[in-house]
Amino acid sequence: MTTSHKAKQTRLSAGRDAEATKAQILDAAEQEFAIAGLTAARTEAIAAQTGVTKTMIYYYFKDKEALYQEVINRALINPLNQIAQLQLEKQPPSQALEQFARFFLQQMSQRPNIASMLFLEAIQNQGKYYPKASIEQLYGMLTKILADGIAQGVFRSLEPRHTAVNIVGTCVFYLAAHENIKHLWKGKRMLSKAMLEEHAEEAINFIKAGVLLNQ
Repeated sequence: MTTSHKAKQTRLSAGRDAEATKAQILDAAEQEFAIAGLTAARTEAIAAQTGVTKTMIYYYFKDKEALYQEVINRALINPLNQIAQLQLEKQPPSQALEQFARFFLQQMSQRPNIASMLFLEAIQNQGKYYPKASIEQLYGMLTKILADGIAQGVFRSLEPRHTAVNIVGTCVFYLAAHENIKHLWKGKRMLSKAMLEEHAEEAINFIKAGVLLNQ
């Protein structure tokens, strides 16, 4: 192996290590922000979870606010890009709505910290760090499906934006409030696969009953 090839391999390995470290920091930060929000989150706690120093965290992220913004972006942008790839605009509105809700529920269930983190963002920061592009993408897709369904006589007459907000709320409230509502299901693990699947089916049936014209 030549010296230049060894140097290239070293750079590639370092790049992979850096990306792995950043991902580890983001995962730990997501947990911390979901519990404390931006205001009370401690960088020391994030460092303790990852085994890296605060200095290393600030090497990758300028400050706590920059880290928080990156966590929010990652939490929203990746799932929404995947939903966009479903090309729901090519499907009948009722099918598109169910697929949107099912996929969104699946994404949120896989990372339940996101719902708590977004609620805290609204309470603590009044949406300052919530990426505008993501909210436009999320609610834009959903209101388009609803508007098409109304125009085609599939959905009842409704206000698409309010309905979109209600649909998203139906999907995420269970996750954000599971520590409060766990008393309704004593002895059950609220975030178990079985309970999340049960919630998803009930949520989808509730959404369909609320918007379908001939339900």
